[in-house]
Amino acid sequence: MKFLGIDFGWRSQPSGLCCLTLQNKTLHLLDLTRLDEVKAVLSWLDAQVSAQEPALIAVDAPTLIPNDSGMRLPDRLAHKYFGRYHAGCYPANLGSPFATRTLELGLSLEARGFCHAPTLIAQQPGRYQIEVFPHPAMVHLFKLERILKYKKGKLAERRVELLKLRQYILDILPTLEPALNLSTLQGNNSLPEVPQTSRDLKELEDKLDSLICAYVAAHWWYWGIERNLVLGDRTTGYIVVPDPFNRTRPI
Repeated sequence: MKFLGIDFGWRSQPSGLCCLTLQNKTLHLLDLTRLDEVKAVLSWLDAQVSAQEPALIAVDAPTLIPNDSGMRLPDRLAHKYFGRYHAGCYPANLGSPFATRTLELGLSLEARGFCHAPTLIAQQPGRYQIEVFPHPAMVHLFKLERILKYKKGKLAERRVELLKLRQYILDILPTLEPALNLSTLQGNNSLPEVPQTSRDLKELEDKLDSLICAYVAAHWWYWGIERNLVLGDRTTGYIVVPDPFNRTRPI
């Protein structure tokens, strides 16, 4: 079973992409990259997962938007449960400038047989897609008291926060179930080093966000509702959040 993370560029930005595979209860990193065009993202996906191969794709973008205005239910729930961690999400509605782009991505995945899976039977192979949001996922996975603020601020401050994220990934995800194995054949960790320039920092941000997305996909498939939360549903839109340590009461 493969697990793909797409840190999608909501408007015209590049997208971070990650592919993990599960073997003997351990996740292995197959690819970690960043691409500009949606067409390139879909081509990458098709190269990673053959037409009938089981996989779960986690997308950091609103691929279901039923409301004409205001906020979706999952957006409101994210603020309710994760606002105190500074992890409330950006509201989505059909009037949002990114709506057409993100909805089309979800439809492109459905056309490839990846059905929305706000509910599923744990560890049952299939072709699924879910919406995720890295910030609340990190709050739960890494037991944070607030989000890692590597998105905004001075370059030096962002770099410190991104260094923390990279280290959390290396130190904690290999200890969870399913465990993430980031070793190469040479025995070195396979995560890029944190760069010095703003442009390179943004590229690594996108890649690490996509890795978190892919891990959330694996965690959802592996445990189902037992150790995950689902904010919303197929009708209202939804966001899947891992909760391995039961930090937030079920919705």
